Amino acid sequence: MSATNNEAAEDTLDRAAARAVRARSLGLLGDLLRPHGRRLAWSAVLVVASTLGQVAGPALVAATIDHALPALDDGRSGPLVSYGVLMVVAAVAAGLANGAYVRAAAVISQAVLLELRRRVFRQTQRLSLEFHESYTSGRIISRQTSDLEALRELLDGGLTGVVSSVLTMVFTAVGLALVDWRSGAVLLVAMVPAWLLTRWFQKRSQVFYRRQRTASARLIVKFVETMTGMRAVQAFRREATTEREYGRYAEDYREANLDTFSLNGRYQPGLVLIGNLTVVAALGYGGWRALNGDLPVGVLVAALLYVKRFFQPIQQVGMFYNSFQSASAALEKLSGLLAEEPTVVEPVSPTPLPDARGDVRLDHVTFRYGSGPVVLPSLDLHIPAGQTVALVGTTGAGKSTLAKLVTRFYDATAGSVLLDDVDVRDLATPDLRRAVVMVTQEAYLFSGSVRDNIALGRPGAAQADIEAAARAVGAHDFIVAMPEGYDTDVNKRGGRVSAGQRQLLSFARAFLANPAVLVLDEATSSLDIPGERLVQRGLKTLLAGRTAIIIAHRLSTVAIADRVLVMEHGRVVEDGTPAELVAADGRYARLHAAWRDSLV
Repeated sequence: MSATNNEAAEDTLDRAAARAVRARSLGLLGDLLRPHGRRLAWSAVLVVASTLGQVAGPALVAATIDHALPALDDGRSGPLVSYGVLMVVAAVAAGLANGAYVRAAAVISQAVLLELRRRVFRQTQRLSLEFHESYTSGRIISRQTSDLEALRELLDGGLTGVVSSVLTMVFTAVGLALVDWRSGAVLLVAMVPAWLLTRWFQKRSQVFYRRQRTASARLIVKFVETMTGMRAVQAFRREATTEREYGRYAEDYREANLDTFSLNGRYQPGLVLIGNLTVVAALGYGGWRALNGDLPVGVLVAALLYVKRFFQPIQQVGMFYNSFQSASAALEKLSGLLAEEPTVVEPVSPTPLPDARGDVRLDHVTFRYGSGPVVLPSLDLHIPAGQTVALVGTTGAGKSTLAKLVTRFYDATAGSVLLDDVDVRDLATPDLRRAVVMVTQEAYLFSGSVRDNIALGRPGAAQADIEAAARAVGAHDFIVAMPEGYDTDVNKRGGRVSAGQRQLLSFARAFLANPAVLVLDEATSSLDIPGERLVQRGLKTLLAGRTAIIIAHRLSTVAIADRVLVMEHGRVVEDGTPAELVAADGRYARLHAAWRDSLV
């Protein structure tokens, strides 16, 4: 009994969660459409006018057959001309209104998609590093590509078609009822199997299209991950394995598409069959009445036209439901992404810090990643302004975590990180990013010129300042040796330069930004020994008077530090100058001795 109650409770929670997701998605769609209220109203007027013009046709045909033709037989051509003119006017008005409606709907859909693309891009930049470290780039690319494409298909074609189709069905049913209510009753009876078939289709297509969207996203994620890690794939000869894995995802996607097409292959012929049988029934019943003189021939023709026309839009509605299910699943994913909140939030009333000195203090800082184990247990640390501090220790000691807290990529779980006695959580992001700059071992370069990459942290910097920063870190000589010097395009991710040169360019970028605090996280890992020595000379000059936190396994980089902190399990276990710690014969002394032996 308890297990049954638990299952019932879980089902209730699942339904509540599904309702919440749908409400969130519809809320997003409503928010996107709200600014276009007037244009939507005008589109509604146009589609009504277009549909009325189309539905008027069969009624005018009935009047022509039953009234204009007998009048012509009596020598009066006026009624035939009048009804002919009305048919032309109705057809032209319907065509013009439909064209204007399609254009207006296209303007709305493109405006909605543009705003949604901007929101997704803005949101992905707004979210904290914690989100990006858990949410793969492939999933984000899937949001910006396949999911937005599904919405585009819905808004560009499906939505305009379904609105017109639904109105056509409604107005056609009303027109048939006005022309001959008995034929309308035949149509009403036929609607029962059509409705049952459509409901069957809707329930299954919802499942199939969700599976299709999931399979599509997995395929994109796998492709992006493989292309991003192509060096590792080729270095370890994993081509065959990745090809098999990609093939498996592609096969899942193929099967999901086949299931969807198979469903459509049963639904659409079913509707066609019901529609044709209804026309046969209407013709048999109406023909019998016409033979008995109970139904004018013109009304019979109009009734058949209305019945035939009624079932054509149902197929369009069914096709729209395909697009709707695909777009609905995409909208749920997009609304979920947009509903994410950054874990590092902007302060409501930020404390201004226009000219930071660079005094850094960690006051009883405790930190854990999410619900994981504690990484930093109550860490106290003070780094005076202008001091260069090196952090050393084994992998997982907490060095990079400390750097992420100082740069506020993460917020402390407990305690405070202070810059010039101001909690970094109280600093506006522009002030913090101007005061604290981090250079990582990744050394990412964007497509564009060398100049643009160096000036990333200070857009609009003068050429002389850019060259001065490059000279300071030893990058100027290899830059001027490139084909177009500072105007050379480094290509995507810096493909035209070596790993060490990328690192030097990232140094030049950081130094041009002129921060009060500079954090170097394994930033010399890509440099060879001559390059490292060159950078160290630049660092000695450029770190003068600036607070610096250097994280490095290479102890040659540590030699320029005023102070060394040895970390273990998130705690500082040794603190002193390099010379003092070597003489103390502790952990740093052993690390130093091992490093010296490795050089030999």
